[in-house]
Amino acid sequence: MDFLNKKEVNMAKRKTLEIGAWMDGDLGVQGAQPMLPIVKTWVFRILIELRHAQTLLARGTFRHEDLLRQLGLGPLLTEQDENKCTKSVIKAMRESHSQAEQTPAPVPPILVGNVKRIADLVGLNDVECRILEFVLLMRYDAALNEVCETVHNIRLPQLIKWLSTVLRLPPQAISLALHSKSALARSGLITIDNIHTHSLSEKFDLLCAKVVEPLFESDIEPVDWIKDRVHATTPGHLKWADYEHVKTPVGLLRAYLHQVVAQARKGVNILVYGPPGTGKTQLAKLLASDLGCELFEIATEDEDGDPIKGSRRVKAHCAAGSFFGQRRALILFDESEDVFPSTSGWLSFLGGDEQQQSQRHKGWMNRVLENNALPTVWVSNSVSGLDAAYVRRFDMVLELPVPPKSHRERIVAQASAGMLPAQSIQRLAESEHLSPAVVSRVCQVVQTIAEPMQPHRVTEAVELLVNNTLQAQGHPRIAKQDPHRLPEVYDPTLVNTEVDLTALATQLAEAKSGRLCFYGPPGTGKTAYGRWLAQQLGVPLHVKRASDLLGMYVGENEKNIARAFEQAQEEQAVLLIDEVDSFLQDRQGAQRSWEVSLVNEMLTQMEGFGGVFIASTNLMTQLDPAVLRRFDMKVHFGYLRPQQAAQLLLRHCQQLGLPEPGPVELTALGSLSNLTPGDFAAVHRQSRLRPLRSASDWVKALQAESALKPGAQSTGMGFLR
Repeated sequence: MDFLNKKEVNMAKRKTLEIGAWMDGDLGVQGAQPMLPIVKTWVFRILIELRHAQTLLARGTFRHEDLLRQLGLGPLLTEQDENKCTKSVIKAMRESHSQAEQTPAPVPPILVGNVKRIADLVGLNDVECRILEFVLLMRYDAALNEVCETVHNIRLPQLIKWLSTVLRLPPQAISLALHSKSALARSGLITIDNIHTHSLSEKFDLLCAKVVEPLFESDIEPVDWIKDRVHATTPGHLKWADYEHVKTPVGLLRAYLHQVVAQARKGVNILVYGPPGTGKTQLAKLLASDLGCELFEIATEDEDGDPIKGSRRVKAHCAAGSFFGQRRALILFDESEDVFPSTSGWLSFLGGDEQQQSQRHKGWMNRVLENNALPTVWVSNSVSGLDAAYVRRFDMVLELPVPPKSHRERIVAQASAGMLPAQSIQRLAESEHLSPAVVSRVCQVVQTIAEPMQPHRVTEAVELLVNNTLQAQGHPRIAKQDPHRLPEVYDPTLVNTEVDLTALATQLAEAKSGRLCFYGPPGTGKTAYGRWLAQQLGVPLHVKRASDLLGMYVGENEKNIARAFEQAQEEQAVLLIDEVDSFLQDRQGAQRSWEVSLVNEMLTQMEGFGGVFIASTNLMTQLDPAVLRRFDMKVHFGYLRPQQAAQLLLRHCQQLGLPEPGPVELTALGSLSNLTPGDFAAVHRQSRLRPLRSASDWVKALQAESALKPGAQSTGMGFLR
């Protein structure tokens, strides 16, 4: 249960403002502040009829001297004997109470008018209006608040009795007004804590605490009651073209909302989730514009910039439904993870009262979802751990992932507005974690300072800021070089396999799908062929390694595997999972349950995947037999044949402008039986740091690479001496 903070309580304890003829200014006691007649009547009913006077004065009259003076009992406080003083005060209270009851004491008309306006809007009955007036006066008037603060250990039955006595209303009517299904409760304006035995003043949680004082000073429009909790949104800037990567589910959502808005259907909830910056809030704005609806957002912070607790935000959501329920409107509830407790984490360890309170909150949230008056778009960055009881109450659940590469390229190009060259745009778009919001903000920052900068400095600035953001989010930085770029000398005929790799590409282009297993020693060209194959098919390549898919939490591995297949399917990409032996080991040797579930998940995803899937491994014998049976083709990649090694050496020499290798170099090269295309790539990289000026230098470097491999024989290099 949320209560007023110290600042709000102190406001309630300030001196009561004068309200013209409604003040009883005839006290004649110096130092006493005038008191509203209705407040005096209510205070006497609490003290006398509910027998609270003795409790109030139990610690001495001096503790409530100002209150007693306001009640006209100041002259009695001169008695030095505390017991005599208390008896005299109580006797005088009874007499004053009798007098007060003989004179009608209405609630200030300005407050009555403001409550009536809100009652007409949200459907409050007369009893609910009287309760709301009492709570507002209790928050406004220091004397009434002081008395109510001293009333402790009050539960719902006692609360009904107290309100019935103070307001002169039937107990049954009070009970109905305080019920969770009453208009007052549904409006969210007042919430009753039915569990804890707080003081009477804290028993009521008032949503609109900051608007209390204006209610006694001027006419207030109903929407002003909740203006610091609910506000109309500004127009969005994204278009439907920005959601092409989720075109089908978004299309279903648009069609559904058009129908439910036209029917004014209740209890409509849409959950939109995805990484930060993927356009979730913008989608809600776009939907509202498409429907011709107003969009009201539940605030996450108050006017002072302080965060608003989740439960208070839900109460504001209830109030918004009551206030705007007759309008053509949607509600946006951003950062909704604040109000849906996780099924894991610290809640799992709650016990006793805390666990019961968590269950009550769950029931309350379920009722909110089932009964909300306006369609609500609930936005979250993650649904990890979200209780299934919540999920099933959403009409639609929509994930907004980071857009595919082709879409990211368009976003970067638009946001950079000509600042970046095509090569830089393509490199930035390689990141699967780069959200549209990050791109837009970085480009906006750089555009501000770009005028005096050289073009290459602008590119460096954009990439620096993007990388800093990605790193802060826990994502990999964007590589300076394209990790998927093939060597210029690449040729599938220079890869040692038992199948024609060029013909295989042609067959896959016709079939549009295939499940392939590439196995063999490291560096033999398995991943490089996957890159070349994707180019031939004219589709993106998604490369995933064990480190990309294996997580530290239960169930995370399976989700990552499923997501990898989903992304590849969405982008019609070739999916290549490297080091697949890390999670496809034979289940007969499994020692942990998650090892079995990994294999099962992979089998499920492989069978349902409609594109080209490649699994590469260096350890073929360790794979689960059931997995092996699912592959359409298993291709062994071996060490280079002598002719292939010689042809690769020749091409590298030609590329670098070096003399062609002679018989001596070719003979030495042919004696190396464990060379791979990866060895040539490694030597090529070395040449940038240690120039290789001849074919002999290349052969020497290749011999060194060969000698480092397990089981390699020492090879003489006398021809170089």
